[in-house]
Amino acid sequence: MSDTKAPGSAGTEVPRAEHEFTVKQRSQTQMVLRRFVRHRAAMISLVVFVLIVLWAFIGPYLWHYSYQKYTPDNSQAPSAKHPFGTDSSGYDAYAQVMRGTQTSLKVAILIALGSTVLGAVWGAIAGFYRGIVDSIMMRIADLVLTLPLFAIALVISSRSGGSWYWIAVVVAGLTWAYVSRIVRSTVLSLREKEFVEAARALGASDTRIIFGHLLPNSLGPIIVNATILVATGILTETALSFLGFGVQPPDTSLGLLVAQAQTAVDTRPWLFYIPGAFIIAIALTINFIGDGLRDAFDPRQQRVRQ
Repeated sequence: MSDTKAPGSAGTEVPRAEHEFTVKQRSQTQMVLRRFVRHRAAMISLVVFVLIVLWAFIGPYLWHYSYQKYTPDNSQAPSAKHPFGTDSSGYDAYAQVMRGTQTSLKVAILIALGSTVLGAVWGAIAGFYRGIVDSIMMRIADLVLTLPLFAIALVISSRSGGSWYWIAVVVAGLTWAYVSRIVRSTVLSLREKEFVEAARALGASDTRIIFGHLLPNSLGPIIVNATILVATGILTETALSFLGFGVQPPDTSLGLLVAQAQTAVDTRPWLFYIPGAFIIAIALTINFIGDGLRDAFDPRQQRVRQ
């Protein structure tokens, strides 16, 4: 008779599986970063966007032409001396596109920051208190949503002298309501959670609960919508400048450069298509970054297999 024993019987060792899976608990920040880094399109877009920002804000200090400086090279095609060519007045298009990108980014980022901060606080307060406070605050937000963005922005921008700062303030003042509705819906679900009840039991004030617990736990949708607002801001600034109600000379922006070059598309196409390409590149990279953040903040994934 054979002396071998059946697998798993007494006195025998059951061989361990070659591949074992362990489940390791990770912090929310670690999971978000891990998912975001795995999003290839978002990571590539983040690198491209950072390079554009560095080029726009540091490049003017390294480039030998100023966006306000005339050169004797009128209407020159792109070359080693003028990588983006020159316009009919001799302005170096490379320097102008750097300045235009810088201005457009400042407008877009200020719009995103202003809208996000105001909308997040407004929505958090409305969602936390509910009742009559919520009704009044949300009706005000609905009223802002019904206002024609471009019509009001055109009127106010025309009276502001083309200042990029006031353009950003006006657009932010008309777009915060979108963020407020999203944050309100998030806070309505969070306010019933155990950690909020625990904070109340410990005597935390309403202000501490809102700013110390509810808003930090709403950070995912807030950050995602902030990235969307950056793309919205740069496209809005482009549209206003293209219509002649945005940034005004002697300053410049990407939208203004496109507007000024629309009559030279056939003769000097580089003046039109290069700033247009930067507008598209910034909007696309921001949208891909937003997609990556949306996936990274997905609350359904709580553990990572190793």
